[in-house]
Amino acid sequence: MTTFLGMPARAPRGVGHLRGDEPFPVAAREALANSQLRRNLHHATSTIRGKSGRVIAELPDWQQLRAAGSALKAYTMAHLPRLLEQLEEKVTAAGGLVHWAADANEANRIVTDLVRQTGERRVIKVKSMATQEIGLNEALEAAGITPVETDLAELIVQLGDDKPSHILVPAIHRNRSEIREIFLRAMPGVDPSLTDNPPDLAGAARRYLRETFLSTRVAVSGANFAIAETGTLAVVESEGNGRMCLTLPDTLVTVMGIEKLVPAWSDLEVFLQLLPRASTGERMNPYTSMWHGVTPGDGPQSFHLVLLDNGRSAVLADEVGRQALHCIRCSACLNVCPVYERTGGHAYGSVYPGPIGAVLSPQLTGVADNPTLPYASSLCGACFDACPVKIDIPSILVHLRNQAPHPRGEAAVMAAAAYTMDRPKLYASAQRAAKLARIAGRRGRGLPPPLNGWSASRDLPEPPKETFRDWWRGR
Repeated sequence: MTTFLGMPARAPRGVGHLRGDEPFPVAAREALANSQLRRNLHHATSTIRGKSGRVIAELPDWQQLRAAGSALKAYTMAHLPRLLEQLEEKVTAAGGLVHWAADANEANRIVTDLVRQTGERRVIKVKSMATQEIGLNEALEAAGITPVETDLAELIVQLGDDKPSHILVPAIHRNRSEIREIFLRAMPGVDPSLTDNPPDLAGAARRYLRETFLSTRVAVSGANFAIAETGTLAVVESEGNGRMCLTLPDTLVTVMGIEKLVPAWSDLEVFLQLLPRASTGERMNPYTSMWHGVTPGDGPQSFHLVLLDNGRSAVLADEVGRQALHCIRCSACLNVCPVYERTGGHAYGSVYPGPIGAVLSPQLTGVADNPTLPYASSLCGACFDACPVKIDIPSILVHLRNQAPHPRGEAAVMAAAAYTMDRPKLYASAQRAAKLARIAGRRGRGLPPPLNGWSASRDLPEPPKETFRDWWRGR
């Protein structure tokens, strides 16, 4: 075993999809110029918000469920070494093999070698954030193995040579006309008369995937949950493609982040109420698939579980930031975030976009590799209110901003402010001088560089006509 909990390694550079090519402000500015993207995002996120809000309102104990989910995740993180060893013991006893991957490179190597051992040159994949995180598709292709995404949205992204822009709905940035063009251009055997009617698009994908399901002997999946008590793994989905991948092939390889554990079977009850309502606005997922090692004559006869660290131990070491590991990948924070709704997921440069990505990605990579993501937020707090496991994302954002490197000019200004506030007479003089700033007007017009850079995206508060000291003195 080459990894252990507490190892401070971050996700390696040059592999996977946790770092963007551009800083967030640059990428966001480009996204804001795309009016079609903004229309697609607004329509999709507002629709999901409405559905989710209605089914959540049906539960009188929603807040108690959130508290239970948060407590279970905190307990899991506090006992992760023991629970992971328990999971390994149970999976092994049920006929599975457990592999420990320190990072993306090791995970990709393990999965690639396992597929090669089968002699197959194609794999079918269940939608998985972990495999996107490590860049598994690229690793498989480099080894001469063809990965086929079977989730409809993931298939659209793959055929379009695109990147996912949402945790739950990876192709949320595409409308149906764009999807039709992608299918006509890249889907084998598609009818040239295909329309952009959603049932027709789904039918084309179904015909293509059915043949692939029946002729592919190796599958790769992620896992929504793993139960330490029993060694059971679970995937929840809406289309049934995941179940086809989990039952038809001879070999199944599951790549799972080590934080996806729950301690006991009964704990799953909490998360199976929280996840569908917060994510798709459903009372329960149409397909909840669970498997337990290998059962002779039923399902895959060879099962491998790859436990992925890839920076998670380093996140766990941060007493504030470790809350990000509580995430159950519901995407509720994305659907309420005013920043995400206007920029979309690609601007974040990571497979984890939106508010959760702004706190998780910098911790997995190290803040220095993603220094602008903690600033990709207005700190409005909507993400905290929406999170089904009560992750305090705004507090983590502020925490990470304190770790991010700051420009020399900003550091100098803050040092000067601290110096001034520590000296009452100097502070009083600064207050009187501040009254002169009233002539600058709104948004800092008239302020010289570099001060005008700060006010370019903020309203400059207008100094009061009378300071508190003057008011107090007069009374």
